Amino acid sequence: MKPELVYVVLLFALFVVPKFLLRLRIPTAITEISLGVGAGLGLGWFQHDTTIILLASLGIISLFLFAGLEVDIRILARQRGVLLQHLLLRAVLLFGGTWLAVWALGLGTRNAVLLSLALFTPSTGFILSSLPSLKFTKDEAIWVKTKAISTEMLALAVLFAVTQSATLPRLGLATLGLVAVIAILPLVFRGFAATIARYAPHSEFAFLLMLAVICGYATHELGVYYLVGAFVVGWAAGRFREGTPKAASEELFRSVELFASFFVPFYFFAAGLHLKAENFSPQALLFGAAFLAIGVPIRVFSVVVHRRLVIHESSAQGWRIGLSLSPTLVFCLVLAEIMRENHGIAPEIYGGLVIYALASSLVPVLLLRARPPESDASILDPPDII
Repeated sequence: MKPELVYVVLLFALFVVPKFLLRLRIPTAITEISLGVGAGLGLGWFQHDTTIILLASLGIISLFLFAGLEVDIRILARQRGVLLQHLLLRAVLLFGGTWLAVWALGLGTRNAVLLSLALFTPSTGFILSSLPSLKFTKDEAIWVKTKAISTEMLALAVLFAVTQSATLPRLGLATLGLVAVIAILPLVFRGFAATIARYAPHSEFAFLLMLAVICGYATHELGVYYLVGAFVVGWAAGRFREGTPKAASEELFRSVELFASFFVPFYFFAAGLHLKAENFSPQALLFGAAFLAIGVPIRVFSVVVHRRLVIHESSAQGWRIGLSLSPTLVFCLVLAEIMRENHGIAPEIYGGLVIYALASSLVPVLLLRARPPESDASILDPPDII
């Protein structure tokens, strides 16, 4: 088949087939990963295709750029008391998961921390996109959103520390560099608005994307993948959006969403391409089942106990909220890829993490009858509940 026709087939498969399978309540991201497995293992297509690698990189960069744009520090600050309790509980789970991974799997400390992060970090966009179908009250929806966002921010901080902790000088220099970027970016945005933007209308999106790509590739070279740099740019861009007219701010937000909605499917497809037959061995399936049996119940139970102690809520309602926070799709896949590329994780553990990511993302769909995201764009466009 000619290369041009192969790409036409790929575009049709990524943008039509997942929508069709939504009738069976299969999330689009899971279908796209499955298509990648079929293309790689079944047909031998695209496995070393640099175009797919580039498109997938733009997908994950735009995904976490959008995630950073969603962060509102003022809202998080208003709930700092409960958030601190939640983050302390997450830290305890992270420590326990790390100890268990060292003891049971014989992993080194760095890989054990990354494995624990993969098991216990929610996939925020995926979770928020399912909220409307769960019919939560406003307070419950706010709880889910703030806890998912704050946990993801904690996970990004831990990820950065772990990947840079080979030596203290490296950790110190990397931290100073990241802090400098966070401090400088608002000045860069203000300078852009005061100079370039007035002479180049509608260039805000291109400028924002350029910064996200540059910072994403910089953090990728540091070994923390593209997500940290892209997330930091999105976070800093939030202030830039607040200083622009509402119409322009909304236009910028939707431009990022539209861009990401095209490229994110390539990230999930590439994730499937990386999988090999050994990642689906009986041992990998056992690892996936074990991760699912340990990770999801512990995370759900921790939410139930926390809400029971803080607001004296019934266990039944707590279980609904806990189950809604169970998907780990995007963050788990990213961390599994980091462990595979940079830390030599065993193929069966890598496969087990992918299986866990897919299965945990189906928990709300199967147990709560939540409507799966209608597209990868809806993963990026959570409901305005705060």
